Amino acid sequence: MPDNRYVRILLLLILLGAVITIVAEMNQDQTLVYVYKPMTTIFILVLAWVGGRTAGPYRTRILLGLLFSLAGDVFLMWPDQLFLAGLVSFLIAHIAYITAFATGRQTRFTLTVLPFAIFGLLIYALLLPGLGDLRWPVLIYIAVILTMGWQAVERTRSNPLLGWLAPVGAVLFILSDATLAWNKFHTPLEWSRIVVLGTYYPAQMLIALTVRREVQLSAPDPDNS
Repeated sequence: MPDNRYVRILLLLILLGAVITIVAEMNQDQTLVYVYKPMTTIFILVLAWVGGRTAGPYRTRILLGLLFSLAGDVFLMWPDQLFLAGLVSFLIAHIAYITAFATGRQTRFTLTVLPFAIFGLLIYALLLPGLGDLRWPVLIYIAVILTMGWQAVERTRSNPLLGWLAPVGAVLFILSDATLAWNKFHTPLEWSRIVVLGTYYPAQMLIALTVRREVQLSAPDPDNS
């Protein structure tokens, strides 16, 4: 397990990076955005990396998701030219998270999928008139990210000791992407940058912290050793 001091330092760096990125986006300071937007995700990736090697495949899959998220962050700094590349990168990231949340347990269809399915159908119906040639890629993306959220909830339901880091992180990620999509394909929102990044970085941070939680639960109980 990493020293708590290192975790606190990383959390502080993530907070500072997120604030600088949001302020830079609002002020349209592209230089700061190009530096701090990917750097903040790198700090989150390091947070997952130091979470502990004993998390095994779970940690590897979370790291893979963060790596593709980093690629997506870079692509979406040029949204007009590289939006589809960013979409595909985050699609792969969500698939990696799905496989992580399914690690070590049997996946079953449960009614917890209903809120995600209803939200997905509603948001897609509202976005559809503005999607044009992206209607199928966006539909696939919505299905995948909502599956990610559902599987995050299911992992916690299968082991309540894991807490709500993954489900809360997943829901924040869904809110971030829904706001981004609404701003791009439906109605431009003046405050979209604040909501998109203000939910995105906490979402990724919470998902990264699940690695540490997985290690804590897998560690042997010293009282029983």
